[in-house]
Amino acid sequence: MDKILVTGGLGFIGSHTVVELQSEGFEVVIIDNLSNSSMDVLEGITAISGKSPIFEKLELKDKSAVQNFFSKYKDIKGVIHFAASKAVGESVQEPLMYYENNLNTLIYVLQELAAKTEANFIFSSSCTVYGQADEMPITENAAIKPAESPYGNTKQIGEEIIKDTCKVKPNLNAIALRYFNPIGAHPTARIGELPIGVPQNLVPFITQTGAGLRDALSVFGDDYPTPDGTCIRDYIHVVDLAKAHVVALKRLLSKKNIANYETFNIGTGVGSSVLEVIHAFERVSDKKLNYQIADRRIGDVISAYADTTKANTELGWEAKSSLNEAILSAWKWEKKIRGL
Repeated sequence: MDKILVTGGLGFIGSHTVVELQSEGFEVVIIDNLSNSSMDVLEGITAISGKSPIFEKLELKDKSAVQNFFSKYKDIKGVIHFAASKAVGESVQEPLMYYENNLNTLIYVLQELAAKTEANFIFSSSCTVYGQADEMPITENAAIKPAESPYGNTKQIGEEIIKDTCKVKPNLNAIALRYFNPIGAHPTARIGELPIGVPQNLVPFITQTGAGLRDALSVFGDDYPTPDGTCIRDYIHVVDLAKAHVVALKRLLSKKNIANYETFNIGTGVGSSVLEVIHAFERVSDKKLNYQIADRRIGDVISAYADTTKANTELGWEAKSSLNEAILSAWKWEKKIRGL
């Protein structure tokens, strides 16, 4: 069994990816500092998979700790790197924290991989690298616009760091997955999105409002140039997204990559507005949601949804779940953790 390191493996996307990796027979080592996750997630992963991944509590901002980890685990065959802060609004308020956390950690991991005779690296990138794209759907060839937020900028710079490293280190093979908006939860409702504090993303705020934890949901702007005036995003079920990481990793391990640095959009190819997501929740939950229109948020782009042709044809991957299915899984998870 190939041993795979998943950084941020107790996070939302990381935990679902660990489940998919274990179901495909990989041995998984998780690094997480528990800053935005909990050990309960490890129990959920184990319950779903029937086996527990190796877990190391480690701060990736500590360079010597990263070096010690790779000295201990010399047989790591691939790394999937999720560990990063990810809230657009928070990044606007705390830019230095985001640059330190998202870039230093990436550099320290890459320094260890670059020293290996052969290394495989999957980077958790984002559609935010495109900024406000000129055309929809967004292809991988779309211009990389000035970032709308420090978070988006860390993903742009992160990709540049990996690309520059791959140019001079042919032993390093990397894929950046630019994904759109992950939502939902595992169908077992054993793991899901569990934000600490006030949710920064739409769907957990919707489900928390539906569960009575929040009085009302704020819709940030209804005067955008879209059919209903609210922002449009490409919402992808987290299990579909997790499977894309496994497919990308297998591409590198089997040496089917065309270049030693590649990028793929991971989304559904369908754009849904904020109001459409709210109405989808109301349909699947049979609950009326209390929401109100608020001012626009700094850092939000108007519209972003993927052209997934490259991922569909070259990776052989495609999203399977509908918006309704993803929202329903998120609602089942919310009800379970709230005891409803």
